[in-house]
Amino acid sequence: MLSLLNRNRQAVGLDIGSSTLKAVELRPTHKDGYELVSLGAEDLSPDCIVDGVIISKLPVSDAINRIFTQQNIKNGRINTSISGHSVIVKKIALPVQSDEDLAESIRWEAEQYIPFDISDVNLDYQVLGENTGTGNLDILLVAVKKDKITDYTSVVKMAGKNPALVDVDAFALQNAYEINYEPTSKNTVALLDIGASTMTINIVSGTDFLFTRDVGVAGHQYTEFIQKEFNLSFIQAQSLKHGDKVESLDFSQAAHVIDSVTEIICMEIQKTYDFFKSTTTVDHIDRMIVSGGASHTPGLIETLARKFEIPTEKFNAFKKITFDPKRFSSSLIADRAPDFAIAVGLALRSAEE
Repeated sequence: MLSLLNRNRQAVGLDIGSSTLKAVELRPTHKDGYELVSLGAEDLSPDCIVDGVIISKLPVSDAINRIFTQQNIKNGRINTSISGHSVIVKKIALPVQSDEDLAESIRWEAEQYIPFDISDVNLDYQVLGENTGTGNLDILLVAVKKDKITDYTSVVKMAGKNPALVDVDAFALQNAYEINYEPTSKNTVALLDIGASTMTINIVSGTDFLFTRDVGVAGHQYTEFIQKEFNLSFIQAQSLKHGDKVESLDFSQAAHVIDSVTEIICMEIQKTYDFFKSTTTVDHIDRMIVSGGASHTPGLIETLARKFEIPTEKFNAFKKITFDPKRFSSSLIADRAPDFAIAVGLALRSAEE
């Protein structure tokens, strides 16, 4: 599912985040790898996308065009992805049956699990294989609200581009993980993407998908708490969060606020782990890899490692992807690698998968 790549028709990976658009273009190499061709990002004003809903489409489509123009990207095929409450991902088990019967069973089964009218969602599934313990088929069920898909494809079309594929953030994240980290063991790894408005938690064993959850606690909480604490504007609070001095305030004065939000994030991760462990035979997580803009928050990685007592690191989305150091600064690539994990995962996909 997540590692079969059709390498004939590449598309640009576009991560449409609440605060920033990120685009990545890759080229397959003769050594069965990938090379970075284009890399670009554009910030969005905080009212453009709220809780994953695109409120103002024109500024978003304009930002897409700016990235493509500035980076001289000629490929108009775009892969993008979505997350949040409009996305349902669930592993289910069904008796072995014909493909035709399975498709019918899936639809009936989906109605039991999906909290939306079945006619309002796009439904997809993948057979993961036969469970040797139960004799049933393990199936990954994915449902996404149609209006959410339309929102994201429409801004791509407004920018004059072709939406080739709409994925789910968790799967794009896992795709980037598999290519860059080449997992061979069955260690259980938690992939955390902490963006501006959503934290995606994806738990994998080797290359096997186990569980995912999207949480509405993420990077903007840091900004909002700082705003309230010091009566600042959103932009001032963002600056202070990033370590800049604002008026008479410096970062050290905001550290306690940062720490309090990190505690909330840790609580949400713990709740997710507890639920996951209660529904599977897996009793521990071996490692955490953190991506997204909030991964740069001072003290976050260290706090996660200490709280959960497991190795924790930032996601290196370019770990196995080559690039021309004359075109791309090595320090920039290293610094921004966690931010582009989902965009890289999307750029690795093709519409034929």
